[in-house]
Amino acid sequence: MKNTRFPLLLITPLMLVIAACSEQKTPAAADSKPKLSAALHPVPKMQVAPRWYDEAQVARGNKLFQANCAECHKPDASGAPDWKQTNAEGKLPPPPLNGTAHAWHHPMPLLQQIVRNGGIPMGGSMPAFKDKLTIDQINDILAWVQSHWPDQIYTTWMQINQKHMKSKS
Repeated sequence: MKNTRFPLLLITPLMLVIAACSEQKTPAAADSKPKLSAALHPVPKMQVAPRWYDEAQVARGNKLFQANCAECHKPDASGAPDWKQTNAEGKLPPPPLNGTAHAWHHPMPLLQQIVRNGGIPMGGSMPAFKDKLTIDQINDILAWVQSHWPDQIYTTWMQINQKHMKSKS
């Protein structure tokens, strides 16, 4: 009899502690739900807009960009590092066209217009190319430029472009 009481004396207080802990909840703890890490609930991927151009346009655009635009906008389309500040002549330097500046804020007709008519009316020093490049060549250059834009930037641009085109209809 003595042997059976010893384990009961140890188990009984342990059971009381376990029971007390399971019933003791603070109001905040009772109402809160466990927080799961982002790894368990990944952010859904945004749907990427399909590109309007093909690889042949990008290849032609690369050659045209290198021949007509790279001198100012750099061969990799990175533009001038201080593109937001006017230079000594009071003109804006060539901006990056690789998705890190503002070109992606503009719908296609405005991008085409800037290449055709130049950037002088907008405070820059880019010459007009309307007498040098056809609209197809301008589109090839824009295809090459946009091929450097990350998917998120391109998808946002596509939404801007579609809204603009709908508003013109």
